[in-house]
Amino acid sequence: MTQSSTSFNIDTVENASTTPETELPWAELGLKEDEYHRIVQILGRRPTAAELAMYSVMWSEHCSYKSSKVHLRQFGEKVTEEMKKDLMVGIGENAGVTNLGDGWAVTFKIESHNHPSYVEPYQGAATGIGGIVRDIISMGARPVAVMDPLRFGDIDHPDTKRVLPGVVSGIGGYGNSLGLPNIGGEVVFDSVYQQNPLVNALAVGVLKHEDLRLANASGVGNKVVLFGARTGGDGIGGASVLASESFDDTKPSKRPAVQVGDPFAEKVLIECCLELFHSELVEGIQDLGAAGISCATSELASNGEGGMHVELTKVLLRDPTLTPGEILMSESQERMMAVVTPGNAEAFEAVMGKWGVEYSWLGEVTDTGRLIIEWDGETIVDVDPRTVAHDGPVYERPYHRPDWQDDLQADTFRISDAAADLPATAEELGEAVVELMSSPNMTDVSWITDQYDRFVGGNTALSQPDDAGVIRVDEETGLGVGLATDCNGRYAYLDPYTGAQLALAEAYRNVATSGAVPMAVSDCLNFGSPEDPEIMWQFAEAVRGLADGCKTLGIPVTGGNVSLYNQTAGRAIHPTPVVGVMGKFDDVARRTPSGFQRWADGQAIYLLGTTADELDGSEFARLRGHLGGLPPKVDLAAEKTLGEILINASRDGMIDSAHDLSEGGLAAALAEMSLRFGVGSRTALDELCERDGVDPFTALFSESQGRALVALPRSEELRFTDMTSARRFPALRLGVVDAVSGGLEVSGPFEGGSFGIGLDELKEVWSSVIPSRFGGLVEAEIATRQQ
Repeated sequence: MTQSSTSFNIDTVENASTTPETELPWAELGLKEDEYHRIVQILGRRPTAAELAMYSVMWSEHCSYKSSKVHLRQFGEKVTEEMKKDLMVGIGENAGVTNLGDGWAVTFKIESHNHPSYVEPYQGAATGIGGIVRDIISMGARPVAVMDPLRFGDIDHPDTKRVLPGVVSGIGGYGNSLGLPNIGGEVVFDSVYQQNPLVNALAVGVLKHEDLRLANASGVGNKVVLFGARTGGDGIGGASVLASESFDDTKPSKRPAVQVGDPFAEKVLIECCLELFHSELVEGIQDLGAAGISCATSELASNGEGGMHVELTKVLLRDPTLTPGEILMSESQERMMAVVTPGNAEAFEAVMGKWGVEYSWLGEVTDTGRLIIEWDGETIVDVDPRTVAHDGPVYERPYHRPDWQDDLQADTFRISDAAADLPATAEELGEAVVELMSSPNMTDVSWITDQYDRFVGGNTALSQPDDAGVIRVDEETGLGVGLATDCNGRYAYLDPYTGAQLALAEAYRNVATSGAVPMAVSDCLNFGSPEDPEIMWQFAEAVRGLADGCKTLGIPVTGGNVSLYNQTAGRAIHPTPVVGVMGKFDDVARRTPSGFQRWADGQAIYLLGTTADELDGSEFARLRGHLGGLPPKVDLAAEKTLGEILINASRDGMIDSAHDLSEGGLAAALAEMSLRFGVGSRTALDELCERDGVDPFTALFSESQGRALVALPRSEELRFTDMTSARRFPALRLGVVDAVSGGLEVSGPFEGGSFGIGLDELKEVWSSVIPSRFGGLVEAEIATRQQ
């Protein structure tokens, strides 16, 4: 299945060899002058227009990691043999793969689609979901769920009303159409993300060990085939260029830079690929995402025998006016490239016919060590594929600690004017809890998550607003996985090393809180310009912190993404190293929800961990307009012990609900556990304040880490406290679940003795924040798309 070629003024390799004086638009394609000269040196001549297109997208920051790879190596260097025991595929492939046992494996990965989602929110977010799902498909897995950590500008900024509805409807429209449940994520509002929203997408898939596939072109004489959607002019240089430039770097473009997605085509592609895998009809496979055919051909060839011959005129096009370079750069969605033996070609075509998927045989694997691409029989690309895919520029960017960091860290919340007249009486403390829970970053996000289908497929065991999403893998045994994504950019701004470890610790803790054993990490590292030495220092410190933290916790980084240049007009986002942690359930029936159960009236509430005066970078400090000081201390050994307690208590049926303490501290955890199912509680702070030496305000709003709340039957108290005592981990009985009063009652050593907040009152302010700003906007966006 081919098409007739279109006539172009073709720049061939032969022509390039004889016309060294020809000027090419390397700067317009995002290359630096020294990078262009290096390409000339590699080739021994000037590149052809098609070769220049390939190198420009593959050497972009987004595709080559040229500013980050010197630091990312730590993820491999700091991995111990023990951490590798369940790792089947690590960093370097489309997604990492971890052994679950019983012949099952899980693959998951998180990536960014930040810049495209600002330019065109709906399609940017939709194709972010589509792209990460294809990474999962390319490993031989069936996608089973997605997650979406999101960050927007100020909730009341007019542009947030443009970006958020489009992003939410794009995620929901694509994911829902694929039939994939959206089981978790985050929603954060902060003016630092104005004009630089972060739209990170995570996908998880499951596979049997024998279905594992890798991205390599092996077997001389095997055929190379492109299948799925036709190649169009949408997304030419899209993610690869958009993610490699700041928004103040404006360049003219004659075509849309943001890809256009078709989830129904991708759904067919998923089923088609799974049949190919089951029938063992492909030797290697690669999805076409950033850099399109440039990436697929060069990476497959570089990872395999090292040679490939392709006839580009055979690519099926939606737009016949595309030049060869544009065809190579196009990031049109819903496309895959595979390597198929000649003996399997007929069976491959039969599967394509069954699913109605278009395909074109482009060429074959060779042993030449060269990637040769022809147009109508004339060679337009003749390169060593490794120089395109793997041996691009490596920058050791200069970096240094900012001069202002000391002053920032010295400006603690306690000494600031923001800390004047902190709530102290019963009435003031109660009002502060209501204020906290009605703030944009603590409010109910169900208006957003209700746009997504969380239960399609019938295997969702937990989802928003629980601490982790949980998916059943095997119906017969109950085998499953739990996943959580977390990051506090304010913490990372105060101390990038500690902030990255705090993101890891929170995601680890959330997975453990659900009852799953943490096994692997995928990260999405969102930062400003690497050309700024202060931003580069933030990045280097965050990577170092994350690598050290993973080694301490004993879980490897299996893959991820780096998103740089997240800044506008010189203003960078807070360093935001989003961390996703995946954990294993032997049986998802043992998972632990994060809310007080209505049938659990009278159950004991225990606080695990200790509380210190740690309000710097906290949500309460943000409410008072303050950011300074040092983030909470991180104790990964304590986090590991806490995780063991939560996992064992869940597995042994000791606890019926659990919730980690993070943003908003104890006040937020109590409120969220009560609001989850509309069940109140009665707690006392007296013993906590005395034991930890803190005042009631600090007890409620400190964001000390390594803490969790659990509720358990009184019959389990002795067994539970014996377990915590044996591990020498602090456990304090705070109060009881109260399913009768319908309120949040807190007593303690403060004026007035106690305060109570009705859950109806709290729910009203907690649940109205987002709908009051965005109600009707997503519906309007969807209606516009359907017209």
